[in-house]
Amino acid sequence: MEQHKAVAGQWALVTGASGGIGYELSRQFAHHGFNVVLIARDAERLSKVARELENQSHTKTLVLPKDLSHPSAAGEIYGEMQRHNLGIDVLVNNAGFGDLGPLAEAEWEVQRQMLQVNVMTLVELTRLFLPEMIRRKSGRILNIGSTGSFAPVPYMSVYGATKAFVLSFSEALSAELEGTGVTVTALCPGVTATQFARRAKTENSLLVRLNQMTAGDVAKTGYRALMKCKPRVVPGWFNKLMIGSLRFSPRSANLKLSKMLMRP
Repeated sequence: MEQHKAVAGQWALVTGASGGIGYELSRQFAHHGFNVVLIARDAERLSKVARELENQSHTKTLVLPKDLSHPSAAGEIYGEMQRHNLGIDVLVNNAGFGDLGPLAEAEWEVQRQMLQVNVMTLVELTRLFLPEMIRRKSGRILNIGSTGSFAPVPYMSVYGATKAFVLSFSEALSAELEGTGVTVTALCPGVTATQFARRAKTENSLLVRLNQMTAGDVAKTGYRALMKCKPRVVPGWFNKLMIGSLRFSPRSANLKLSKMLMRP
């Protein structure tokens, strides 16, 4: 109960909140007493999530349908928070997607949107909300990376590069903000049972068939790490083992293994 008291009235903003890890993270924040700003493209699904959180956790919600692949989305979100006079205490940059296949055959517009959502919008939202957190000497940022943050990902080269960026950005920012009262945590899940695999067309890859965590378990791990101010967390023993093994094998061998696991 003390944790509920500590966050009473605070607001968490979650992108990609309509399903998967983002939905489960929204449930975690609501369960622990946060009010939640829910952001995703699907207004109907967001409204359903909002009703669920309000009924189950008696928390306040704000539904904000936005397509984060639009370059103007981050500025519009920040403007809406200003209009509603809401200070964001926790920023969760969860929205992201991947696309499986050789880059030479990929649709450029899909890759552009991926770069916008996974990198540009994430960084801009962080840049917009960060100064207020620093002024208050209080705030938390949770960025969703991937086990793909730690090594190149053949057949998902752009996606892997965006997640490597997220991890590097998050760890650098975490060090930069030491002593300010603001913390940054990178949550780096592996294969998770969400709609991500279907959209990315990775359902039949070997890695997906080898191991999957539930979105709920990933969200619980991420929430705990965020509240403990950890700069980085990899959920699940299989994922920890896989990431740990990268340190003891040549980069060329890691690349070959990644290629085998991700081959369409």
